[in-house]
Parts: sequence; structure tokens; C-alpha cells
Amino acid sequence: MSDQQFPWGQHVENIRARGVLGMQLYVVETTPTDGLGPVLDNLQEHLAYQKMLEETGVMFAAGPFADDDETEWSGAGMVVVRADSVKQAREIAAADPMHSSGARTFRVRPWLLNEGQINISVSYSNGKREIS
Repeated sequence: MSDQQFPWGQHVENIRARGVLGMQLYVVETTPTDGLGPVLDNLQEHLAYQKMLEETGVMFAAGPFADDDETEWSGAGMVVVRADSVKQAREIAAADPMHSSGARTFRVRPWLLNEGQINISVSYSNGKREIS
């Protein structure tokens, strides 16, 4: 195994040239700084901020992490955002009330969405006239 590193921009170009999506996103890893109490104290404001990110198209996905045995939640989570740069992604993360209050700390990591699938199903026979 080699300790070589590869320039990120070149890697992105290579991936896209191979016919995969290569969609640049940013993962915000968010971790409690002082236990679950401060996280719960800031949860309502955090969720309002998350909802705003979702409604404005900034958020790609978000949610909490369970422990490895799927029995506990310590307050940690992950948010995936659309941004023009890692700097902008850090600004988005810093504005989250969880982070601005000090309840959590965060790390932003550039991430390429390369493979996967999304399936959408729309039923016309359910009697609803509006699509949300």
C-alpha cells in the first residue's frame, strides 16, 4: 500500500471522465462537546435551521448517528450540504445553532457522490389533487 496522495481536483476530473456522477457535496460531521444536555437544549433551533436549509435547497441529507450497536444516541450526526466551496460549507455549518451555541463541534469534509440510485414513486389513483 502506498502513502501517495492525489490532488483532489485531478481526482474529481478523473472520476467524472469515467462516467460516474462526481457531484461535489460537503459532509458536516457534528459531535457533542459536553454531552447530550446542551444538544437537547438547542434541538428546536437546530431543527428550524435544518428545515430552512432543506427548503432553500442547500441541504442534501441529514440525520443522527446511532452507536455501533444501534442502541444509543449520543447527540452526534451528519449533514450533507450543497456549497460552492469548503469555505462556504464551513460558514453554513457554523451558522447552525448547535454549533454557534457550542453544543456541538463540527468538521466539514468535501465528498463526491459517485454512485447510487434514487427511486421516486407517484400514485395518481390516491384521490389527492395536489402534489407536494
